[in-house]
Amino acid sequence: MSRAPASASTSEASRGAMKAFAVGLVVATSAAAGGAIAQQLCDGAPEGRSAPTSRFLDNADGTVTDKESKLMWLRCSAGQAWAADLGRCHGEVDRLSWAAAQSFASEVNRHGSFFFNDWRVPQLRELATLIERGCANPRINLAVFPGTEASRYWSATLRPSARDEGFAYALSFGAEGMAYRPKDEAHRVRLVRSAQ
Repeated sequence: MSRAPASASTSEASRGAMKAFAVGLVVATSAAAGGAIAQQLCDGAPEGRSAPTSRFLDNADGTVTDKESKLMWLRCSAGQAWAADLGRCHGEVDRLSWAAAQSFASEVNRHGSFFFNDWRVPQLRELATLIERGCANPRINLAVFPGTEASRYWSATLRPSARDEGFAYALSFGAEGMAYRPKDEAHRVRLVRSAQ
């Protein structure tokens, strides 16, 4: 969005604000998708987005492949299951400690739940590729990752040369962005694997 020049009249500024509001896209996710109703506000047209739906290949099994990064993602957060007939995630999102997130990935791999045995907690840079800069609350493409909350998700990334191993990076799909958090805190998890 561009700002009106300081010399612009009040009516021009008002029209600009109304136009920005009209261009915004409000998406509601239902309470049945695993939580309270959230409203997402997106600016501009979908084709100008940083994580457009066209960038992701739907594998029709609860996963998507990012054609740019060559990463395969679970569409649902830990604790949820993909309902293909409904086109959404259902169930309650689990909040896990960092160690429990690593264990969750190991369990998914041991059971072969999603056809591969190399699922993992993503690195911070990988998780950041899902950020949709044109949207807020949450900052992610809800058509690709339905039911995602505007909350922190664990990454596997630790600080280089960090002496205190009790912390890891988490990335929020809300306004908070990334943060170095104690590993015993409970956050959400989305698993990834290399699709190559």
